[in-house]
Amino acid sequence: MTAAIPVPAATILIVRDASDTLEVFMVKRHHQVDFVSGALVFPGGKVDKTDRAQGLGEHSDGGEGWSDEMRALGACAIREAFEESGILLARDANGFVDADRLASLSHYRQALDKHEIGILDLLRKEGLRLALDQLATFAHWVTPEHMPKRFDTIFFIARSPVGHAGSHDGRESVDSVWIAPERAIADRKSWNVVFPTKLNLMKLAETRTVDDAVARARAAAPLCVTPWVEQGADGPILRIREDAGYAQTSVKLKEAL
Repeated sequence: MTAAIPVPAATILIVRDASDTLEVFMVKRHHQVDFVSGALVFPGGKVDKTDRAQGLGEHSDGGEGWSDEMRALGACAIREAFEESGILLARDANGFVDADRLASLSHYRQALDKHEIGILDLLRKEGLRLALDQLATFAHWVTPEHMPKRFDTIFFIARSPVGHAGSHDGRESVDSVWIAPERAIADRKSWNVVFPTKLNLMKLAETRTVDDAVARARAAAPLCVTPWVEQGADGPILRIREDAGYAQTSVKLKEAL
């Protein structure tokens, strides 16, 4: 059986400082969606053709030296974050979009989700610039070859702009929360956290401030992780490469989802 070709996708860890730790914005997926339904995840999705639109570079800050594909992934991450969380990594003439301006832009979330407009349309109409310079690459995961639907996903990390409270969209996601990484992992009664999300929460928990987390992500490019399944004594085991930078490198397959 030929493995499915992975679809390019982007996910974003939007983080903010709390009293004694940092918090990350997460959404609970609707139980009817066809990928990790019901799970607590970071906002994200597959790259849309509009994320590759010519002219995006003229309406972006940062991204110098990036490939066309990486710029599309960055645009995808910011677009998906706005659609799913209402948090917008963009600037107007006064700097980062503030809470009042953000409220006036909220109607674009559904238009983007329905593909009625693309991210470049929003930037042009509202005089905004995409803040690619706020993105740091946090992780890179590819869905295992045995899965019928596969994604080649870049995980970005970025500080939340001040005043962006975040809210789920009520369509793909039915709940949302700012949460400390340790709490998201530990509270299994409230949240279903799949294996890649858990490992990236564990990785994020190794830092206590947003500055530290972003600086660490910028310091080294992540290795590409493609899990695979092996047969263990107690059943199938999902494994990842040992040098990927994660504290855990295997899990029973039945516990991975």
